Amino acid sequence: MKTSTLGILAAACLVGGCAAHPDPIVDMQGVDPNRLAHDWEECESYSEQVRIEQGAAKGAAVGTVVGAATGAIGGDAAEGAGYGAIYGATRSGLDADREKQQVFKRCLRGRGYRVLN
Repeated sequence: MKTSTLGILAAACLVGGCAAHPDPIVDMQGVDPNRLAHDWEECESYSEQVRIEQGAAKGAAVGTVVGAATGAIGGDAAEGAGYGAIYGATRSGLDADREKQQVFKRCLRGRGYRVLN
């Protein structure tokens, strides 16, 4: 059980680190830096609406159930639940972070910027 708890904490740290995604690279040719700064803040606020922690929590819950069922077949439902929670939280957190990045970049592109990454 102790291993599962440590694993869940490690997964939470990994998911939290995902939020520090690299910024979009914008082609600055012909771009007004002041306008970009304003649009950047607005697009960033839109991307903040993607809630990474909620997705990770849901993924952990689903992973716990699936892991417990799988673990019960192998003889250790608690260990399976722990590993399932780790996997579910990490996978859902990574998916939410990817969506957050896409929202940010689509917003900038929609405002006419050439996003290079």
